Amino acid sequence: MTPAAAKQILRLMEREGHKGLRIGVKKGGCAGMEYTMEYVDEVDPLDEVVEQDGARVMIAPMAQMFLFGTEIDYEVSLLESGFRFRNPNVTEACGCGESVKFANMDSESG
Repeated sequence: MTPAAAKQILRLMEREGHKGLRIGVKKGGCAGMEYTMEYVDEVDPLDEVVEQDGARVMIAPMAQMFLFGTEIDYEVSLLESGFRFRNPNVTEACGCGESVKFANMDSESG
């Protein structure tokens, strides 16, 4: 988690009163998989919990193998702002950047 991402996650936690942000993956998008993010009020004992500078991110059990080594950043530009994932496990991404394909995905899907 970059300092910018930690600051934004902490801001969201404090403003909304949540325990943190859960990150996962689901099937979808042009490349095969999409990242999911949701506020969390209860920590699942199976989640991998990452804490930094007061920010808390939970990684859903199904997503842990896909997100190993991923850096989460928060970027602000003139047109948009949002979280960005720098994931070494991604082999392809769609043009809009909303979906990805992972190295260990079944080659027959898609």
